[in-house]
Amino acid sequence: MEMEKRHTLPQWARRLPQEKIRRLYENDAKGIYDEELIDEVGFALLARCQSFIRAVQSTTGKATCPHCGKIVEHTLKSKDVLSCEACNWELTWNEYFNTIQHKQLSGADPVLKIFQEYSDAFSKVQTYPQKVFLIDQLIHGFHRYLTSQRPTRPVAVNLIEGRLGEVIALLDSLSYSERSTPGTKQNQEKWNQEVVNARRWSKP
Repeated sequence: MEMEKRHTLPQWARRLPQEKIRRLYENDAKGIYDEELIDEVGFALLARCQSFIRAVQSTTGKATCPHCGKIVEHTLKSKDVLSCEACNWELTWNEYFNTIQHKQLSGADPVLKIFQEYSDAFSKVQTYPQKVFLIDQLIHGFHRYLTSQRPTRPVAVNLIEGRLGEVIALLDSLSYSERSTPGTKQNQEKWNQEVVNARRWSKP
């Protein structure tokens, strides 16, 4: 007898609450090493980056089966049936794509590169300062025009809860001091130089 098909929808890691990011930076500015918080934030960002990468990949014709992780190729037609022979799962592309829409899960190659680099690096680093620096570098990255590489939207809006203006305001207000992890202050200065246009777009 033929097994019943699975029709499970894909699940995507959610964006992080602003408060967790704010608390991480407040602790860092005070020289407080909160290992539990750094791992909670770091691995949540890792899950979000991986979800983002899989979601974007699916819009190029290579969807990930939510059951076994196998890549299921398709033609992007709404009525296409995505079928995974390995675990008997199937879903129309329209149903699959609806789980991605309006969830800040889209971007071009420059963003994918940033997220992939973080995904490759975070699980390998061990010290608290290394983790803070990777997180800091990640959330201060930008979407960029492919032709000119000029910065456009901050990638933090894909990673942290809130509208664009709210996320920019959060990053503008993060705590720093002489006790902050080395390199984070420099990332903030670069952020201030590159976020000018995004601030204009985020105004109501």
